[in-house]
Amino acid sequence: MKQDKNSIISLLSRINIFESLPPEIICEIEQTIDGTNIKTLPKGSIFLTPESEKAGLYIINKGKLRFYKTDPAGKQYTVCILSESGIFGEVQSFSLGTSGTYVETMEETQLYSIPTEQLEPLLSKHSELTLRFLSEVSMRLRVQDEVLERMVFKDLRGKVLYFLNRLSIKFGVEEKGYRKIDIPLTHQELANMIGATREAVSLTLQDLSNEGIIITSRKMVMIDIEKLTEELK
Repeated sequence: MKQDKNSIISLLSRINIFESLPPEIICEIEQTIDGTNIKTLPKGSIFLTPESEKAGLYIINKGKLRFYKTDPAGKQYTVCILSESGIFGEVQSFSLGTSGTYVETMEETQLYSIPTEQLEPLLSKHSELTLRFLSEVSMRLRVQDEVLERMVFKDLRGKVLYFLNRLSIKFGVEEKGYRKIDIPLTHQELANMIGATREAVSLTLQDLSNEGIIITSRKMVMIDIEKLTEELK
Protein backbone atom coordinates (compact mmCIF):
# COMPACT_ATOMS: atom_id res chain seq x y z
CA MET A 1 0.00 0.00 0.00
CA LYS A 2 2.89 2.38 0.77
CA GLN A 3 4.07 2.20 -2.85
CA ASP A 4 0.54 2.92 -4.13
CA LYS A 5 0.19 5.87 -1.78
CA ASN A 6 3.53 7.33 -2.82
CA SER A 7 2.59 7.04 -6.50
CA ILE A 8 -0.70 8.87 -5.87
CA ILE A 9 1.05 11.66 -3.95
CA SER A 10 3.42 12.03 -6.92
CA LEU A 11 0.41 12.07 -9.25
CA LEU A 12 -1.24 14.94 -7.36
CA SER A 13 1.76 17.16 -8.00
CA ARG A 14 1.26 16.77 -11.79
CA ILE A 15 -2.40 17.90 -11.84
CA ASN A 16 -3.11 21.55 -12.66
CA ILE A 17 -5.83 21.96 -10.05
CA PHE A 18 -3.45 20.97 -7.26
CA GLU A 19 -0.31 22.59 -8.67
CA SER A 20 1.31 25.19 -6.37
CA LEU A 21 -1.36 24.87 -3.69
CA PRO A 22 -0.19 25.71 -0.15
CA PRO A 23 1.50 22.70 1.50
CA GLU A 24 -1.16 22.45 4.19
CA ILE A 25 -3.89 21.84 1.59
CA ILE A 26 -1.82 19.20 -0.22
CA CYS A 27 -1.15 17.54 3.13
CA GLU A 28 -4.88 17.37 3.88
CA ILE A 29 -5.58 15.85 0.46
CA GLU A 30 -2.83 13.28 0.98
CA GLN A 31 -4.41 12.25 4.28
CA THR A 32 -7.51 11.05 2.40
CA ILE A 33 -5.46 8.30 0.74
CA ASP A 34 -5.97 4.74 1.94
CA GLY A 35 -6.24 1.29 0.39
CA THR A 36 -10.00 1.46 -0.12
CA ASN A 37 -9.67 4.51 -2.41
CA ILE A 38 -7.70 2.75 -5.18
CA LYS A 39 -9.34 0.47 -7.73
CA THR A 40 -8.30 -1.12 -11.02
CA LEU A 41 -10.84 -1.75 -13.79
CA PRO A 42 -10.43 -3.91 -16.92
CA LYS A 43 -10.91 -2.54 -20.44
CA GLY A 44 -14.55 -2.11 -21.47
CA SER A 45 -15.92 -1.54 -17.95
CA ILE A 46 -18.80 0.91 -17.51
CA PHE A 47 -17.62 2.73 -14.41
CA LEU A 48 -20.35 5.36 -14.07
CA THR A 49 -23.81 5.92 -15.58
CA PRO A 50 -26.12 8.97 -15.57
CA GLU A 51 -27.93 7.40 -12.60
CA SER A 52 -24.79 6.96 -10.47
CA GLU A 53 -24.69 8.67 -7.09
CA LYS A 54 -22.55 11.76 -6.48
CA ALA A 55 -19.54 9.76 -5.32
CA GLY A 56 -16.73 12.33 -5.15
CA LEU A 57 -13.58 13.08 -7.12
CA TYR A 58 -11.68 10.54 -9.22
CA ILE A 59 -8.08 10.79 -10.42
CA ILE A 60 -6.72 8.55 -13.19
CA ASN A 61 -3.45 6.98 -12.09
CA LYS A 62 -3.07 5.03 -15.34
CA GLY A 63 -5.26 4.12 -18.30
CA LYS A 64 -7.89 5.97 -20.37
CA LEU A 65 -11.61 6.68 -19.93
CA ARG A 66 -14.25 7.69 -22.46
CA PHE A 67 -17.16 9.90 -21.40
CA TYR A 68 -20.24 9.69 -23.59
CA LYS A 69 -23.93 10.52 -23.78
CA THR A 70 -26.69 8.67 -25.62
CA ASP A 71 -29.63 9.99 -27.63
CA PRO A 72 -33.17 8.52 -27.53
CA ALA A 73 -32.22 6.11 -30.32
CA GLY A 74 -29.31 4.77 -28.26
CA LYS A 75 -26.52 6.31 -30.34
CA GLN A 76 -23.41 7.23 -28.38
CA TYR A 77 -21.71 10.63 -28.56
CA THR A 78 -18.31 11.02 -26.95
CA VAL A 79 -17.93 14.11 -24.77
CA CYS A 80 -14.27 13.66 -23.88
CA ILE A 81 -11.46 11.19 -23.27
CA LEU A 82 -9.24 11.43 -20.19
CA SER A 83 -5.91 9.71 -19.54
CA GLU A 84 -3.30 9.64 -16.78
CA SER A 85 -3.61 12.54 -14.28
CA GLY A 86 -7.10 13.34 -15.61
CA ILE A 87 -9.70 14.17 -12.98
CA PHE A 88 -13.49 13.85 -12.98
CA GLY A 89 -16.37 13.39 -10.60
CA GLU A 90 -19.40 14.97 -9.04
CA VAL A 91 -20.25 16.28 -5.57
CA GLN A 92 -22.89 18.68 -4.29
CA SER A 93 -20.80 21.73 -5.25
CA PHE A 94 -19.82 20.86 -8.85
CA SER A 95 -19.63 18.30 -11.63
CA LEU A 96 -16.43 17.58 -13.57
CA GLY A 97 -17.68 15.87 -16.70
CA THR A 98 -19.87 13.12 -15.25
CA SER A 99 -23.32 14.71 -15.07
CA GLY A 100 -25.62 12.79 -17.44
CA THR A 101 -22.77 10.75 -18.92
CA TYR A 102 -21.51 7.19 -19.09
CA VAL A 103 -17.86 6.58 -18.20
CA GLU A 104 -16.18 3.60 -19.87
CA THR A 105 -12.60 2.31 -19.67
CA MET A 106 -10.76 2.24 -23.02
CA GLU A 107 -7.98 0.14 -21.49
CA GLU A 108 -7.14 -1.24 -18.08
CA THR A 109 -7.44 1.75 -15.77
CA GLN A 110 -6.45 2.48 -12.18
CA LEU A 111 -8.36 5.17 -10.29
CA TYR A 112 -7.90 6.93 -7.00
CA SER A 113 -10.98 8.49 -5.40
CA ILE A 114 -11.66 11.15 -2.80
CA PRO A 115 -15.19 10.46 -1.45
CA THR A 116 -17.73 13.27 -1.21
CA GLU A 117 -17.69 13.23 2.59
CA GLN A 118 -13.94 13.89 2.54
CA LEU A 119 -13.86 16.36 -0.36
CA GLU A 120 -16.71 18.68 0.63
CA PRO A 121 -15.07 19.76 3.92
CA LEU A 122 -11.86 20.58 2.03
CA LEU A 123 -13.79 22.76 -0.44
CA SER A 124 -15.64 24.53 2.37
CA LYS A 125 -12.41 25.17 4.25
CA HIS A 126 -10.19 26.28 1.37
CA SER A 127 -11.66 28.88 -1.01
CA GLU A 128 -8.60 28.69 -3.28
CA LEU A 129 -9.27 25.01 -3.95
CA THR A 130 -12.94 25.73 -4.67
CA LEU A 131 -12.07 28.47 -7.16
CA ARG A 132 -9.74 26.12 -9.05
CA PHE A 133 -12.48 23.52 -9.35
CA LEU A 134 -14.98 26.12 -10.57
CA SER A 135 -12.49 27.29 -13.22
CA GLU A 136 -12.05 23.67 -14.38
CA VAL A 137 -15.83 23.22 -14.56
CA SER A 138 -16.19 26.36 -16.69
CA MET A 139 -13.49 25.20 -19.12
CA ARG A 140 -15.04 21.75 -19.53
CA LEU A 141 -18.49 23.18 -20.18
CA ARG A 142 -17.04 25.25 -23.04
CA VAL A 143 -15.41 22.13 -24.50
CA GLN A 144 -18.64 20.12 -24.22
CA ASP A 145 -20.60 22.90 -25.93
CA GLU A 146 -18.12 22.87 -28.82
CA VAL A 147 -18.33 19.08 -29.16
CA LEU A 148 -22.14 19.08 -29.19
CA GLU A 149 -22.21 21.90 -31.74
CA ARG A 150 -19.90 19.97 -34.07
CA MET A 151 -22.01 16.83 -33.67
CA VAL A 152 -25.16 18.71 -34.67
CA PHE A 153 -23.90 20.79 -37.60
CA LYS A 154 -21.15 18.69 -39.18
CA ASP A 155 -21.68 15.92 -41.74
CA LEU A 156 -20.10 12.52 -41.13
CA ARG A 157 -16.82 13.47 -42.82
CA GLY A 158 -16.63 16.62 -40.68
CA LYS A 159 -17.36 14.67 -37.50
CA VAL A 160 -14.66 12.09 -38.26
CA LEU A 161 -12.08 14.78 -39.02
CA TYR A 162 -13.04 16.79 -35.94
CA PHE A 163 -12.61 13.84 -33.59
CA LEU A 164 -9.42 12.61 -35.24
CA ASN A 165 -8.02 16.11 -34.84
CA ARG A 166 -9.00 16.25 -31.16
CA LEU A 167 -7.52 12.83 -30.49
CA SER A 168 -4.32 13.62 -32.36
CA ILE A 169 -3.80 16.87 -30.44
CA LYS A 170 -4.38 15.19 -27.08
CA PHE A 171 -2.73 11.82 -27.65
CA GLY A 172 -0.76 12.31 -30.85
CA VAL A 173 2.95 12.13 -31.56
CA GLU A 174 4.32 14.22 -34.46
CA GLU A 175 6.32 12.33 -37.06
CA LYS A 176 7.53 14.01 -40.30
CA GLY A 177 4.48 16.18 -40.93
CA TYR A 178 2.01 13.69 -39.48
CA ARG A 179 0.41 13.26 -36.08
CA LYS A 180 0.16 9.63 -35.04
CA ILE A 181 -2.76 8.95 -32.69
CA ASP A 182 -1.02 7.11 -29.89
CA ILE A 183 -3.98 5.06 -28.66
CA PRO A 184 -5.46 1.85 -30.09
CA LEU A 185 -8.53 2.94 -32.08
CA THR A 186 -10.80 0.60 -34.03
CA HIS A 187 -13.37 1.76 -36.59
CA GLN A 188 -16.11 0.65 -34.20
CA GLU A 189 -14.67 2.71 -31.34
CA LEU A 190 -14.49 5.79 -33.56
CA ALA A 191 -18.06 5.15 -34.73
CA ASN A 192 -19.20 5.01 -31.11
CA MET A 193 -17.57 8.35 -30.44
CA ILE A 194 -19.58 10.16 -33.09
CA GLY A 195 -22.86 8.24 -33.11
CA ALA A 196 -22.39 6.59 -36.52
CA THR A 197 -22.26 3.04 -37.87
CA ARG A 198 -18.96 1.22 -38.24
CA GLU A 199 -19.62 0.70 -41.96
CA ALA A 200 -20.16 4.41 -42.60
CA VAL A 201 -17.06 5.37 -40.63
CA SER A 202 -14.96 2.77 -42.46
CA LEU A 203 -16.03 4.20 -45.83
CA THR A 204 -15.23 7.74 -44.68
CA LEU A 205 -11.80 6.68 -43.42
CA GLN A 206 -11.15 4.95 -46.75
CA ASP A 207 -12.02 8.16 -48.61
CA LEU A 208 -9.71 10.19 -46.36
CA SER A 209 -6.96 7.63 -46.88
CA ASN A 210 -7.39 7.74 -50.68
CA GLU A 211 -7.08 11.54 -50.52
CA GLY A 212 -3.86 11.29 -48.52
CA ILE A 213 -5.27 13.04 -45.46
CA ILE A 214 -4.72 10.03 -43.22
CA ILE A 215 -2.72 6.80 -43.20
CA THR A 216 -4.35 3.88 -41.44
CA SER A 217 -3.33 0.44 -40.31
CA ARG A 218 -4.66 -1.94 -37.69
CA LYS A 219 -5.64 0.22 -34.66
CA MET A 220 -3.44 3.13 -35.80
CA VAL A 221 -4.14 6.41 -37.60
CA MET A 222 -1.65 9.00 -38.83
CA ILE A 223 -2.94 12.39 -39.94
CA ASP A 224 -1.31 14.73 -42.44
CA ILE A 225 -1.23 17.93 -40.37
CA GLU A 226 -1.18 20.35 -43.32
CA LYS A 227 -4.04 18.66 -45.18
CA LEU A 228 -6.13 18.35 -42.03
CA THR A 229 -5.66 22.03 -41.26
CA GLU A 230 -6.96 22.89 -44.73
CA GLU A 231 -9.97 20.62 -44.30
CA LEU A 232 -10.93 22.17 -40.95
CA LYS A 233 -10.77 25.79 -42.13
